[in-house]
Amino acid sequence: MAFTPKWMNDETRDFLRAVLLLETEEEAARFFDDVCTVKEIQALSQRLHVAELLADRNTYVDIEARTKASTATISRVNRALSYGADGYQLIFDRRSGEDAK
Repeated sequence: MAFTPKWMNDETRDFLRAVLLLETEEEAARFFDDVCTVKEIQALSQRLHVAELLADRNTYVDIEARTKASTATISRVNRALSYGADGYQLIFDRRSGEDAK
């Protein structure tokens, strides 16, 4: 069965398909610079960094010190890692595959 989040609709599907059209880091930077605020991009980036640190078994105290993320953000990311849709894990796995090349 395909994963369909509660927030999925025609507009969000169109956005995801637009992201999939991006081919380079520069293209992604240009698109997200137009679509998001600096704070939004930083928040998304911070969450990914927090997820990486949690996956590496760092403590909340260490993660808070290294990323300046709030404990609420760290907890939210931890919940996603434990009970979410495995999106972070998908990225970790793909990155591991790239490292092996």
